[in-house]
Amino acid sequence: MKNLFKFGFLGLALTIAVASCNNAETKTEATADSLSNAVDSTTEVVADSIENVADSVRATGDSISDSLKNVQ
Repeated sequence: MKNLFKFGFLGLALTIAVASCNNAETKTEATADSLSNAVDSTTEVVADSIENVADSVRATGDSISDSLKNVQ
């Protein structure tokens, strides 16, 4: 009789553990998707900023080059 209660309790504990793990997977996937979207958004913003800085440096370089051509 004691073994029957032990195995019943063990089965109940395993069932609860499996059910809770399955629920955690859904949260993990949602969190992963959310983080992925945040990383993509941040990457785009950083890339745009770098491109703007590069354009500014290029324009400054062109301006300096033009003024040096006029001096000669």
